[in-house]
Amino acid sequence: MSNSNGATSDNDSTDLLKPGPECLLALEDGRTFRGFSFGAAGTTVGELVFNTSLIGYQEILTDPSYAGQVVTLTYPEIGNYGTNDEDLESTSGKIYARALVVRHLSKLYSNWRATRSLGDFLASQNIPGITGVDTRAITRHIRDKGAMRCALSTEILDATKLTEMAASSPVMTGADFTGEVTTEKSYKVGSGKYRVAVLDLGIKKNILNQLAGRGLSLTVYPARTKAAEILSDKPNALFLSNGPGDPAACKDILDEMPALIDSGLPTFGICLGHQLLSIALGAKTYKLKFGHRGGNQPVKDLRTNKVEITCQNHGFAVDADTLPDTLELTHVNLNDNSVEGFRHKTKPIFCVQYHPEANPGPHDSNYLFERFLQLIESGGKVSV
Repeated sequence: MSNSNGATSDNDSTDLLKPGPECLLALEDGRTFRGFSFGAAGTTVGELVFNTSLIGYQEILTDPSYAGQVVTLTYPEIGNYGTNDEDLESTSGKIYARALVVRHLSKLYSNWRATRSLGDFLASQNIPGITGVDTRAITRHIRDKGAMRCALSTEILDATKLTEMAASSPVMTGADFTGEVTTEKSYKVGSGKYRVAVLDLGIKKNILNQLAGRGLSLTVYPARTKAAEILSDKPNALFLSNGPGDPAACKDILDEMPALIDSGLPTFGICLGHQLLSIALGAKTYKLKFGHRGGNQPVKDLRTNKVEITCQNHGFAVDADTLPDTLELTHVNLNDNSVEGFRHKTKPIFCVQYHPEANPGPHDSNYLFERFLQLIESGGKVSV
């Protein structure tokens, strides 16, 4: 059927009233939720997390930082504006979340940019979803108990069996997903006077847009590219992207970090890039109880005393007590005082835990890309 803006739903008028097949979500601690399937049928496991964004389900699903995770959206009405081919955040167009959990799936979508429904989008990539469950109860449970492993299935509807599957699935601590999400070979984006080497740890497309939009010539490298190869191309600066998993598990990437740091090049890190830089510079990371995921996280810039509302997606954080004297804490999360950014006191290096490129989310933090550009233009001589 056609909606008021000309987009076509994947359901006829009678199917809009019919629930999908039964689906079961089981958590490793034995809590279960029964609902109805949408997207693909089947069984999957992953770490169950929640995201508080009001919009942006397509961007969330295709953010490579969600590799290995099942995402619960706290906003109850999902799917009402459909999906399109322009708002994909993975450079491959792939969905990296393992499953989607929503309160109410809108089968009828209405948006002039929409080309298909959320259910069709998930099904096209063999990703399952569950609707008709109490996402408020799920979120409260995770907040109390912490993010935990889960299993979701349309095939295994026995709660005991599915709980056992969840409890025996891999844990997030010690997991390295960068090989799953990084580019297979290097490529170039944008053009300009300054050349930036981008280490793709699971980069979002809008990060590349933000950098290239400032007149930077980008060469994007696979996550395990040797430092010698990157530096042999004589870049003017380095950028380390976001990505999934436990930063401490990325041993081979961490092995290359000292050479990149010692190059003296202006360097900017986001999310996993921020965490890897912190470890390489002498700090430690730890797993948050339930992580920060959403578009409403307040962060204070300690150098300007300004507060910005930020987009975030991470389950690990840098331990403030382990920051060496060479690093200055620059940003903190006002909800829990966790580390959101630091700078090196003598080297042209700065980084943040959150996502200044947004998509979805507020644009308060876009200034960080301007700061990176200024650092490059000065040859690493301006304060960051």
